[in-house]
Amino acid sequence: MARKEKAPAAAPGAPLYMATYGDMVTLILCFFVLLFSMSSIDSQKFQKMLISLRGSLGAMKGGKTMEEEIEPYPADPSKPEVNPGSSQNYEMDTRHVAHTIESYLRTQGLDKTIEVTINQRGVAVSLSDQFLFNSGSAELKSDGQRVLYKIATLIRNEVPAVSVEGHTDSVPLHGGIYRDNWGLSSSRAAAVVSYLETSGGFSSGKLQAVGYASTHPVVPNDSAEHRALNRRVELVFLSRYPKQ
Repeated sequence: MARKEKAPAAAPGAPLYMATYGDMVTLILCFFVLLFSMSSIDSQKFQKMLISLRGSLGAMKGGKTMEEEIEPYPADPSKPEVNPGSSQNYEMDTRHVAHTIESYLRTQGLDKTIEVTINQRGVAVSLSDQFLFNSGSAELKSDGQRVLYKIATLIRNEVPAVSVEGHTDSVPLHGGIYRDNWGLSSSRAAAVVSYLETSGGFSSGKLQAVGYASTHPVVPNDSAEHRALNRRVELVFLSRYPKQ
């Protein structure tokens, strides 16, 4: 009887298809790394998510939620005190400042009326002219003074400088003490700066007032609602001292 031949032994090492599989996995990994490098993470929303998660797990004291917290973050002892006359390159924590302001506005039911945003300059707080002033006036209302005072007391030691910027719509002024929208926007910005210094505790070296009239609209001036949005005063809490 003929002897059966033995099957050849398998070659040592991984199967040949693993090379193709490995190349595919590497390409997928590179693809997701590329997607991640092109994405941007909103650190403010991420922090809110973490705080809410801790609250739901009972990790926050007394069962507090994020909406109930209106106190600013505790000062970092490693940070020097903000001195407007100093030449040091101090930069504020924009996320902490924005969180402090938003928490206060939320407790007062003003988070839908007053907008807080973070941009390249720092933290911008946009207040409607109707909330701060009467029509055609640069005299602050009592409600506006109360909000400005509270915001100032919460963050005045956390910001290097503040730019107060007045804006109007494109409708020309008729009558009144101001010749045009340049005068009105500048006077309103100056009124807010004066209040922040005299009542809010800001030093004059941190403050500047700018009037833009209708040159920086947020929406086109094509309806009454849009014009109302353009009539505003913005408090821009600058992340660093402006260049001299």
